[in-house]
Amino acid sequence: MKIALVTGANKSIGFEVAQQLAQKGIFVYLGSRNLENGLEAVDKLKAMGLHNVEVIQLDITDNDSVVNARKEIGEKTKVLDILINNAGIFGGYPQTALNATIDQFKATFDANVYGVVRVTQAFIDLLQKSSEPRIVNVSSSQGSISLHSTPTYKYYDYKGAVYLSSKSALNMYTVVLAYELKNTNFKINAVCPGYTQTDFNGHRGSGTVNDAGKRIVKYALIDNDGPTGKFFSEENNRETGEIPW
Repeated sequence: MKIALVTGANKSIGFEVAQQLAQKGIFVYLGSRNLENGLEAVDKLKAMGLHNVEVIQLDITDNDSVVNARKEIGEKTKVLDILINNAGIFGGYPQTALNATIDQFKATFDANVYGVVRVTQAFIDLLQKSSEPRIVNVSSSQGSISLHSTPTYKYYDYKGAVYLSSKSALNMYTVVLAYELKNTNFKINAVCPGYTQTDFNGHRGSGTVNDAGKRIVKYALIDNDGPTGKFFSEENNRETGEIPW
């Protein structure tokens, strides 16, 4: 049985990803900053008949929490096959280049970039023991510098200096990580789930969490001939899914 860790898995897209992976017979650790919320999420999955799930207290902005999560999972398994870096924040308002505060940038980068680095580095040894290790960094097409430099891009006027910058930085980390592990069986990609109806955007999105989950799970389960070091957004490219950085 393959084993996966999904951060920010107690609700929304993270919960959906955990559910879909569990439905495919994968054992899923649900990372949740708040343990009680994580326990409630696990109870929901078990009520669906999915018992191959377990909650892990994991605050990606707290190094001690990440270390403790790694220790706890390491006591239960010697191998991790899939890491879904899903947890993240929007960053609040204002989001303009001239008015966003340094504290906003710090908090957002701490979750959306440094948090991914903390978790990835903490669990890389378990992933290296897998025959088919997969890392999916949940990004956003809003982090594409190329698209946001193109006036015809449908979200061109939806600029946000804090959130967009953090996702662009996450994308570069994805590129470098994939490069460093290019001669291994690792497949590491940045995936945009699309503009999804979640708490994140006040449920204003046009897509469903089910569709978002499918897009992420797809790249968590690609075979050894699949892509690595790429950026995918099926919302913006229905043919191949790949979009420019």
